[in-house]
Amino acid sequence: MHMLVGCLASALLAPALPVSISPSTTTEKHAEAVPSETIFIRAEHVILRPGQVIDDAQVIVRGGKILAVGAGLSLPAGATEISGKYVCAGFIDPWGALGISPDELSDSSPTPATRSADGVDIYGFDHLRRDTLRAGVTTARVQVGTGSRIGGLGTLLRLTPTANTADVILSRECNLWMTVGLTSGSQPLFDSQGQFMGMGGRAADPFERVETVDRLVSTLQAGQNYLVQKNEYKHELEAWKKAIAEKETELEKDAKKAKKDREKAEKEATEKGKKFEEKKYKEDKKPNPPRYDDDNEVVARVANGEIPLIVHANRVSEIRALLQGLESLGRLRLILAGGAEATYFAKQLAERRIPVIVWPAPLGRARADEFEANDLSLAARLKQAGVQVLLGSGGMDPAASRDLPLMAGLAVGAGLDREAAFEALTIGAARALDMQDRIGTVEAGKDADLLVLDGEPLVSTTRIRNVIAGGRVVVTPEN
Repeated sequence: MHMLVGCLASALLAPALPVSISPSTTTEKHAEAVPSETIFIRAEHVILRPGQVIDDAQVIVRGGKILAVGAGLSLPAGATEISGKYVCAGFIDPWGALGISPDELSDSSPTPATRSADGVDIYGFDHLRRDTLRAGVTTARVQVGTGSRIGGLGTLLRLTPTANTADVILSRECNLWMTVGLTSGSQPLFDSQGQFMGMGGRAADPFERVETVDRLVSTLQAGQNYLVQKNEYKHELEAWKKAIAEKETELEKDAKKAKKDREKAEKEATEKGKKFEEKKYKEDKKPNPPRYDDDNEVVARVANGEIPLIVHANRVSEIRALLQGLESLGRLRLILAGGAEATYFAKQLAERRIPVIVWPAPLGRARADEFEANDLSLAARLKQAGVQVLLGSGGMDPAASRDLPLMAGLAVGAGLDREAAFEALTIGAARALDMQDRIGTVEAGKDADLLVLDGEPLVSTTRIRNVIAGGRVVVTPEN
């Protein structure tokens, strides 16, 4: 099998047969600056995806994409050569904060149509970005208004340094964010230098928490109603156009008779001293569209399942109310963030295929009230119950993404299978954010976000030798 893959890849790379790769799905319409260098990676083991490995294999990167993967590939002329024991996809933080300005992160008044992409800061956090890449995290989903009831549209960023905001944005609209049951007024606090200081606020009472869930559900139902109105208008408009066409055909057939009838009617009106009025037809009344609303447009897309909804909720009361309230929205794709007490609903979450982004951090005694029941074994307990588990850095501290692999190690130490943790940080996160066609695995045609390691991923003694992000070597053993 390995030799077959190598032979096919070698044939594709022969000079007489130039390689052409179909462009993968992208949410960006701009022409990105594409790196021109060719990178040739040799590895004892290439992890294509969780559970699928090729031994003694090579990876060729060109134009920001993975050109070929297989055994027996030849070194292209002029290529930069890199070697290591293992190669795998770069890690993804589906609940991060690195790359968004502090003011936007703590914004308390976003609406569903607020775009996190507009708050991206490519000039700040340079040292954090470098440290995060060294840790193997190449991509992060970030969010404005992370502590607000509605946080707007999240964006997915590639963390490679750049002078162009457009080059780091992989998806401008990868989710809608909402929170329920958080500490009242809970917002990230920063000092004058933009350093994260913690969260402020007071614990919300049970009635406030349930009321927040009700408002959230009402917002989503309003979006669904808006979608229904749009669809009804679309059908009514099509029916109207058809009726108009049929009436025009009918009038054209009887044009002579219609002309005589009209002239007769005009004459009679003139003789009687009345104003002549054209004959009205029911087809003349064009249906009115629903009033356009930016926020309802976004919520309608969420209700229709076009983009996922991520809701930060932790306690039993709000998770129960949330699952009950959203049950009627059959197309909506829910992702739960936090989920400190989500194990009470593990069976339901598994049956409804609702992923949970766990924050496996040692929070200590100063934790927020809603994380009272959170512990490092949460990811393992949910996974054992059949729930799709993702791992995130909490979405509040820009410095936390660099610790994500360490957090994953803590979750593994508390019972989570290491391969499950690896899946959560790669294709699991990519799939949840609708980016599985671009990142998350090592496959020809995908973006070249790769790690070259001296051992297996997520093993405490393993070191990352090289990081390739968007086809550029951003970490080497020397830096």
